[in-house]
Amino acid sequence: MKSMKKQIAKIVVIISIATTSIFTLGFTDSYFEVSKNLDIFATLFRELNIYYVDGADPGKLMKTGIDAMLESLDPYTNYIPESNMEDYKMMTTGQYGGIGALIQKQGDYIVISEPYEGFGAFKAGLMAGDKILEVNGNSAKGKTSAEIRDFLLGEPGTEVKISIERLGEEKPLLKTVTREKVKIKDVPYYSIIKDSIGYIKLTGFTESASAEVKVALKELKEQNARSIILDLRGNGGGLLNEAVNIVNFFVPQGTDVVSTKGKIKDWDKTYKALNAPIDTIIPLVVLVDKGSASASEIVSGSLQDNDRAVVIGSPSFGKGLVQQVRPLSYNSKLKVTVAKYYTPSGRCIQKLDYSHRNGDGEVEEVPDSLITEFKTLHSKRSVFDGKGITPDIAVKKDYLSEITSVLLIKNLIFDYATAYRVKNKKIATVSEFSLTKDEYEDFVHYLEDKDYEYVTKSENLLKELEKTAKEDKYYDDIKEEYEILKNKLAFNKKDDLYKFKDEVKYVLESEIIARYYYQKGQIEVTLKNDAAFDEAINTLTNSKLYSSILDGTYKKE
Repeated sequence: MKSMKKQIAKIVVIISIATTSIFTLGFTDSYFEVSKNLDIFATLFRELNIYYVDGADPGKLMKTGIDAMLESLDPYTNYIPESNMEDYKMMTTGQYGGIGALIQKQGDYIVISEPYEGFGAFKAGLMAGDKILEVNGNSAKGKTSAEIRDFLLGEPGTEVKISIERLGEEKPLLKTVTREKVKIKDVPYYSIIKDSIGYIKLTGFTESASAEVKVALKELKEQNARSIILDLRGNGGGLLNEAVNIVNFFVPQGTDVVSTKGKIKDWDKTYKALNAPIDTIIPLVVLVDKGSASASEIVSGSLQDNDRAVVIGSPSFGKGLVQQVRPLSYNSKLKVTVAKYYTPSGRCIQKLDYSHRNGDGEVEEVPDSLITEFKTLHSKRSVFDGKGITPDIAVKKDYLSEITSVLLIKNLIFDYATAYRVKNKKIATVSEFSLTKDEYEDFVHYLEDKDYEYVTKSENLLKELEKTAKEDKYYDDIKEEYEILKNKLAFNKKDDLYKFKDEVKYVLESEIIARYYYQKGQIEVTLKNDAAFDEAINTLTNSKLYSSILDGTYKKE
């Protein structure tokens, strides 16, 4: 017996030594590869800087090398130099020191596209459409948006002098703007819409997101909201903890919200609802679209998996990766993907597989053959991984016509709204405002000497037909009919301002309303013509439909 114990002990020791040797060997090999390649890179970098014929900027050269290296991984792993640290802080806090305005490039100059209500630019009287001529006496002509932005940012309390050109004014205006600590709200709008339905628009997940949602939710309940719409469309995500906190408002304490798994197993974690909820039974709809990513998908996916909310809209973006910021030398940082996250049912909704690329180096979607079915926790409804969050009720997203798109791209709707604001000091309320027939005709007349040429899908198909017909040597046989059709399509384009009048008019009204009622007004007007929002209203006012979706008995038509 003692002999057998000794043999077992000996075997254990041998296995332990072998295992240690394997791990040590693996570590040594990995360490050697890292050391070898760092040495190669350092010597190459040195030789380049000494001998390259035209000379090289070491900082730019290194930044290019780092960016190219990280680009081979995924788009969320980024190097943040010290010079960009303010941008990073703004992304996580939603705060920055500046004048509080959005800007855009138009020709050789930068134009104010939207002053934030209540901040420096707004207080100084800057308006959308104002062209920036000078900043603190320095010409703005030819400057990029980034360059002008750097001029406008600064410590709160400091002043910046901005010379502008404004439509309707003969001479440039000089505005002195006091910079402030600007906080971009994660919840720019919330309200009781109708039928006691509360609506919350959440646009980001900075460190104040859950606090803002909490305030909105409590106020809506105080106003007797009997159901809630949480709109996450266009919300690209942010801080994971904020997503967990928001889910916590609607689920019991102790509920699993999301889990993360990565290379370093000690970092694997399951995030639970740690606090007492606000309301676990109020009917809830979450709106998503392809712009809903990351933290937005954690919220919508967790609420869906817990059978706590009906998700409506179009499939979300599909970002199931988690980033962590690691400190580097000289006050720089590395934002690196460290894990994948999994909703409570166990699914990872990451759509693109960055670990496998095709022969051209392109990233492809997870193939349908690898998509796995999971079940929600209570009703055992089917949900799937690898494709983002699939809504319980899909609403087809309408895309703008070519005429509306080109009018937006060429800033013609923006410029007309600027002219409209100059002529009209005030307008009706958001719910009542509508362009008259004569005002729309004025817009059509405004466009007569403007360039807004565009190519329709029909014209592209016709060009493809011409190319193919010539290759097949049939073109001469159909040339006459081809030219007739080509001319007819060109003629019909002239009627597009009337053919798509309702759409063009709606977009134009939205831009005009933003000049008077700013971001809140623009959100309100978008809800007037919103199929997904209407579907949410319909679902929340139909208790049988709402319940059937969550209990798994709903049958799609």
